[in-house]
Amino acid sequence: MQQIFHAIAAFLKDNFSLAHEQEDNLATIKSIEKGVDFKGINIWTLIFAIFVASIGLNVNSTAVIIGAMLISPLMGPIMGLGLGVGIYDFSLLKRSLKNLLVAVVISVATSALYFLVSPLTEAQSELLARTTPTIYDVLIALSGGLAGIIAGASKEKGNAIPGVAIATALMPPLCTAGYGLATGNLYFFLGAFYLFFINAVMISLSTLIIVRFLKFPQKQVVDKKRAAHVKRYISVIVVLTVLPSIYFGYQIIQQTIFNSNVQSYLNKEFNFEKTQIVGKHIAYHLTDTCSIEVILTGKEITKLQIQELSQLLNKYSLNRTKLIVKQGSLDIQSVDVGQIKSGIIEEIYHKNELVIQDKDEKIRILESALIKAQNTIPSTDIAEEIYAINPNVTQFSAY
Repeated sequence: MQQIFHAIAAFLKDNFSLAHEQEDNLATIKSIEKGVDFKGINIWTLIFAIFVASIGLNVNSTAVIIGAMLISPLMGPIMGLGLGVGIYDFSLLKRSLKNLLVAVVISVATSALYFLVSPLTEAQSELLARTTPTIYDVLIALSGGLAGIIAGASKEKGNAIPGVAIATALMPPLCTAGYGLATGNLYFFLGAFYLFFINAVMISLSTLIIVRFLKFPQKQVVDKKRAAHVKRYISVIVVLTVLPSIYFGYQIIQQTIFNSNVQSYLNKEFNFEKTQIVGKHIAYHLTDTCSIEVILTGKEITKLQIQELSQLLNKYSLNRTKLIVKQGSLDIQSVDVGQIKSGIIEEIYHKNELVIQDKDEKIRILESALIKAQNTIPSTDIAEEIYAINPNVTQFSAY
């Protein structure tokens, strides 16, 4: 048993150890310090990258946004923060914080200027995705930061740093914050800025963890009392950063479950022969009463049927939900025509999808039957019969 444990330990040490590929610690420190300062080329690179990212968000182009993230030099001062705390280099910490603030101000101002003059004012899906950060964004930033600093501390740098820049998405949240500033939308501004703050804190934390793990040399000797203060400040910042994201993550999970239950409820219970749903509006609230508003066309259902449908909500875990049914000319007149069109298109798409699935299933059954039929051809009996009729036949095929 002891030999097995030794073998496992040797395997783990040989395959998971960072020592044999680790760059000299001083070289890694110099490499990170080099990317901290924002002067000249770095500032202009940041400005143009912000413009590119803002245009990508404005026209909803994922490729353009990814390109802008690869150009961005924002990772430098963020990793400098983690390194400064990790080796107790407080001058580097202050320099990194100063340069990060400069970069943030320039980024938000540049994106706000773009969105002020842009004729496209509607918030697209790429932009909206940066306004509601959750605990998953925390995990992405932490994991990406760990990958980035480990790659940065190795002899073979690889392409991890650009990958971290894309995965953690430092630039789009700042552009979205600029959009919120330009349009006066405080919700967008705060949500996007919170996402950037999450990414910055988690990347800095991951840098700090790896710097301590790899035992980088300390810039100055710090007594236990001051070290304890530093740890306390870090813990408070991390907790305050993570807690809101947990709440938002929980809210999104609950909303996803709610929407899934609503869809299941509508598909199974609103299955009438001469009545169809042409529109619906689902309103979810975490603590308040939720509502499902459906617009029906065709034969009107009775009040008793509506009451029965309302009672069935509990069956689908929709306890705090109110059902609103609109049907008939008077009710439908008060409904947005666009909503009805959208509902009809959705219904057609859903029916076509079911038809395709049904055809695919029939094709699968027929193919299975054909293969089975081919495998059951009595080839031996046929061969004997053919040979009896004509002995000169040497081979035959049967399909």
